[in-house]
Amino acid sequence: MEAYERWGMALVRKAERILQSRSDAQDLVHGLFVDLLEKDEMNLELPYLYRAVTNRCLTLLRDEGNRARILAAHDPDARGAARTTCHDRVVDVDLLAKLVDRLDDEEREILVCRFIDDMTQDEIAELCGLSRKTVGKRLDRIKDVVASLGGAEAPS
Repeated sequence: MEAYERWGMALVRKAERILQSRSDAQDLVHGLFVDLLEKDEMNLELPYLYRAVTNRCLTLLRDEGNRARILAAHDPDARGAARTTCHDRVVDVDLLAKLVDRLDDEEREILVCRFIDDMTQDEIAELCGLSRKTVGKRLDRIKDVVASLGGAEAPS
């Protein structure tokens, strides 16, 4: 598949930044392309593929957060197992899972672009097809949701 040859490694790197695991990222991207082949989707654009990878990564993290909550309910000492590092920051997977549940698809994409990919608002606007002002408003809402969930203040 031409899209895999062209963008596969970039998608793996994006997934790896989110998941913090090269093997998980490779599995996720391979799974995406297998699904696309089964659906016979060949006319693929990079923004679509980025969104698809982001959504799959966030779903995987949400599932990990749900597993961590179940584990913590049965073993309170296991609560610390639900943490991972991301760009030298500690991320509470449970908080991330709750956050992902409270955001729409567009906000999840903006969340990843800004806080994981470290993109500027202008870059996010171009990738997502939004105005920079809309991106700023969405980032404000994301920060409000983080605060309402009791998380540390999101970086600017």
